[in-house]
Amino acid sequence: MSYEKVAQAKSDIIIGTKQTLKAMKNGEVVEVITADDADQSMTLKVAKLAQQLNIPHTRVSSMEELGNACGIDVGAATVAIKQ
Repeated sequence: MSYEKVAQAKSDIIIGTKQTLKAMKNGEVVEVITADDADQSMTLKVAKLAQQLNIPHTRVSSMEELGNACGIDVGAATVAIKQ
């Protein structure tokens, strides 16, 4: 389900952990998606901040599929949907 949500919001997404964390701190994010097969030290930072800021957090199984949903040719560990 979340892959479809990302694909539909293509123009309103932020790809990558650093950019996602920055946007979350700036209050620009309505939901974050992390891939279970990504480096857990990176995705854990996003998950913790999402919990602190009460931002919905969804987990998906594959970085590759998340990257495809974003329209990029590489995997994506973290994606944020902007307001």
